[in-house]
Parts: sequence; structure tokens; C-alpha cells
Amino acid sequence: MTKILYVEDTPASQRLVQRILVAEDFDVVIADSGIAAIEMATREKPDLILMDINIGALDGYEVTTRLRTIKGLEKVPIVAVTAATLDGDRERALVAGCNGYIAKPIDVDEFPNQVRSFLVGMKEEVGSAEQRAEYLLEYNQRLVQRLEEKVRELEKANLELQRVEKMKSDFVILAGHELRTPLTVVYGYLQILMADRSIPGSSEQEGTPKHLMHRVFEAVERLSQVIQDILNVSLIDANRLDLAHEPVFLNSTVQSVLHNLRSFGSKREVAIELGAGLRKLPTLEGDPRRLHQALWNVISNAIKYTPDGGSITIDGEVIEDTIHVWVKDTGVGIPPEELNRIFGRFYVLEDVAYHRSSKTAFKGGGLGLGLAVSKGIVEAHEGKIWAESSGYDEKELHGTTLHILLPIGKPFGNTTT
Repeated sequence: MTKILYVEDTPASQRLVQRILVAEDFDVVIADSGIAAIEMATREKPDLILMDINIGALDGYEVTTRLRTIKGLEKVPIVAVTAATLDGDRERALVAGCNGYIAKPIDVDEFPNQVRSFLVGMKEEVGSAEQRAEYLLEYNQRLVQRLEEKVRELEKANLELQRVEKMKSDFVILAGHELRTPLTVVYGYLQILMADRSIPGSSEQEGTPKHLMHRVFEAVERLSQVIQDILNVSLIDANRLDLAHEPVFLNSTVQSVLHNLRSFGSKREVAIELGAGLRKLPTLEGDPRRLHQALWNVISNAIKYTPDGGSITIDGEVIEDTIHVWVKDTGVGIPPEELNRIFGRFYVLEDVAYHRSSKTAFKGGGLGLGLAVSKGIVEAHEGKIWAESSGYDEKELHGTTLHILLPIGKPFGNTTT
């Protein structure tokens, strides 16, 4: 069956043409925009295209010119079916690449025959070579003008997006600071209360005042970390992440991270092995607090996606003037197409319908900010971070390796002024 693509954004015209042509045993597909027309024509490979000129965004002229550059569509008949009937409209359609021109309103009785004539090779021409050159020059100038208009629109939209993005970043930073102020007070008083020996019970004895305070303390710590992650992402986006310059001992930092992680969530049966290379790493210059957070996010992520019974190996080495640290797990892995996306903001591998507010529970939830923060911190230290995995499989457990490269920099004490 002969397939015809009709490009038209008016539903009434779509129904009329489709009804006429289907009655004549044509297969008709509809596209209601220029972009949709290009995608559908590329996919459907129609025998003929009926093109309305006055469609939004990309108009019929521009769509026709684009279709003529797509492999397999160069010789497909394209016929303008349009209410654009001013002097020169026919010639403009022909120089844009149309084979013919049918004015609206269409003649219901004659229309099928007109379509058949273009299917068997009919082609209209611009009068003379001089006229064709004149209309072609006019069309090229029009395309350049349209391109300029679109560039100006995009520049204006981009400036507005930048303004909104700055407002959003400023709001998040201010809101984060406002939230941290009362949270610090709660955190401080909780520490005082937990140290009070007159309060009965213990943190391990369920139902006792001390245990309840301990649970509140854990929740406050979790909330504090969420706020800190949001703040850090905003500071990274705004290029306002300030770094301290102090000696950093990565082996000690990893040990501190592991000690800190033991206080989060339920106990997991995941073996963590520290390689001998970590102890041999030299001191580097950086921000110990920020790097602690970056490693915290990477290691907690490895724990989160490694089931009980699995293992995590953390090791490092010196490569020329850089330190290479890697965290290798025996977890579920990452699909190859997602390896770069995991460092994007708000990326989560698990289904959000099964979200759980835990940083260490298997496939536990999160805001999808951890690795984005780690990437920002590492890159602020002029380092690199990337992931390797052969794929995602909860049975085969392909595992994932996160790599971090950090420059060693000048040794402290040898800095010249």
C-alpha cells in the first residue's frame, strides 16, 4: 500500500485529507510539527510527503530543505499543500525542495488525482533560470535571517536560565544556612543530654530515654548530612566551593570514613579490605574535610550497592605526580550506558518507588547527590573521578570500581615565596 506522510498542525485539515486519501486506498500517517515530520519521515520512509508550509517552529520550507539532506528521502516527492497563496509562495516552495504545490482549500474531487500525478513523477518548475536564482537567493537570505532570530531567542532564553539558576542557587545556599542554624542548636543540646549520666537507660536498650535520644541524634546527623549535600551541590554549581590547603593523609581519611560509616544505619555483612598501597601513599595538599566527604560518599555508595556477603577493597598507588585511589566492590554493578550519568545531580540507580532513607542499607535511598558532590570536590582539587563496571546484574554481581586521581602538589615546608 502506498504510504503518504501528511505534515499538518490543524486537526480539521488532518481529518479531511486522511479521510479522502484512505478512501482511495492510501496509507496515511500524520505529523503535526516540523520536528515530528523529520523523525517520522526518517522512520516510515513514505512514498510521498504532503507538506503544510505554515507550521510552527520549523516551517514547511525548512523541513523540506532538511528532508532533502536525509539519506533515503532525497528523491521522495514532497508537495506543498498550503493556504500560503501570495505571489511568489509557489516559487519559494519549489526552490526549498518541493516537487509541486497544491493550494488550500483543496478540491475534494481532484485532490486524489493530483496526489497520484506526483507519485508517478510529475514535477513543477520555477519559470526561468533567472527567476530560480532570484528566489533561491531570497530563500537563502530568509534562512540566514531565521537562524539569526533563533540564535537571539536562544541567547535570551539562556540569559534568563542563568538568572533563574543563580536565584535558585542563592536560595538553596541561604535556606541551607538557615536550616543549619537551628539544627546546630538541636545537635548541641542532644550531645549534652546524651552525656548526662542521670538520664536512665543506654543507647542500645530499646525504649529507654537514652535510646530514644540516640535515635533522635542519628536522625539529626542524617538531616545534617542531607542539608550539607544540597549546600555543596549548590556551591559547586555556583563555583563557590572554597577549599582549605592543608596536609591530607588519605590512609587516615579512609580510616576515619569507615569509622564514621559504622554509626549509620543497620549493620551490614560486607567485608571491607584495605590494601597495603594505602599506607604507602604520600601526603598531598588539599582540604581534608572535603576529601573526607568525597570518600565518604564513594565508599557509602559501594556499601549501598553491595549485598550482604560481598566485599569492598580500597587501595591506592602513586602514578608519577598523582595519587590513584580506587574503591572496588562486588555489588550489582552499573549499566555501561549509565557510567557517566551516575555523577550527575539527582541520579539514582534504584527505583524511587522503593526509596529508603539510608546510606548503607542494600539499595538504600538518597537524593542522588553523593557522587555529584564527590565529583565536584575531586575536580576542585584538579583531580578526576570515574567508574568502571561490566554491567548491572543482581544475580551475577559484576561489581563496580570507582577511581579517583588527585595531584600530589608541592610538599609542605618546601613552598617558595
